[in-house]
Amino acid sequence: MKVAELLEGATDPIISYEIIPPRRGGSLQGILEIVEQLIEFRPPFIDVTSHSAQVYYEEQPDGSWRRHVKRKRPGTLGICASIRGRFGIEAVPHILCLGFTREETEDALIELNFLGIKNVMALRGDDYGVGKPARTDRTSNVHAVDLVRQIAEMNRGRYLEQLVDAAPTDFSIGVAGYPEKHFEAPNATRDIERLREKVDAGAHYVTTQLFFDNRHYFQFVERCREAGITVPIVPGLKVLTSKQQVTSLPSRFHVSIPEDLASEAMEAADDHVAAVGVEWARRQARELLDAGVPYLHFYIMATADHVRDVVRDLR
Repeated sequence: MKVAELLEGATDPIISYEIIPPRRGGSLQGILEIVEQLIEFRPPFIDVTSHSAQVYYEEQPDGSWRRHVKRKRPGTLGICASIRGRFGIEAVPHILCLGFTREETEDALIELNFLGIKNVMALRGDDYGVGKPARTDRTSNVHAVDLVRQIAEMNRGRYLEQLVDAAPTDFSIGVAGYPEKHFEAPNATRDIERLREKVDAGAHYVTTQLFFDNRHYFQFVERCREAGITVPIVPGLKVLTSKQQVTSLPSRFHVSIPEDLASEAMEAADDHVAAVGVEWARRQARELLDAGVPYLHFYIMATADHVRDVVRDLR
């Protein structure tokens, strides 16, 4: 099932999830256990994030510094194959611009096509200072719209190298949207224009960055529709689970925490903060569904317990 087709025909609420690969050297078991926790809710699809390579420096005995580049959380494609093969759930790998050449991207898409994975999320990725490929004969996608164009071209049977009788792929392409605007965008209008460019390039649906105030989502959808963006726009939700997240989430994801939620979380006992977050997310989700939004997308970090507490009450 293609995600775009699933969303376009949504009547009953569609609730999807997003998980992150373990750190390099970690075990797949923890990820599979999270998926098993979600099985009772019959998830139509699960996103698996990817991460750009990061740069770190190591001091050498002679006093010089050696530059290293590595990905701390590899494994997106393998996890997607495992989820699809073991549980029969559609898995959506995140495909990034930064840290990957266009040639590497094409190879990854070919592998996914052979595996029967027909859904991808096209993202720029976080810039960790890796920079562009050193070799001048290898190129990289700079922006998410460039990546969308590359995937859309492959859907037309057009590869980087001109090939005779090249078989077209058939990917459903998702992209990210930002209800509170992308932090690099000068204003909301320009941010919506960027999103429109991605849809015009071939994106089939939008999943939003997490938000804690539904007004941001409703206003964002309204602006998108006014700009001529007609594809499904799936709201992304996150359960706040600790006092630390009151400051870390705005810093990491460039989102705002409503004053009521922040105050209640900070005043609660440490072991009660998650309950505050669950109740807030439950109200958020219910308000969205009552307003006629037929889909929700939950971001999961280390455990699915809190999200399960929210979703169980939505059934």
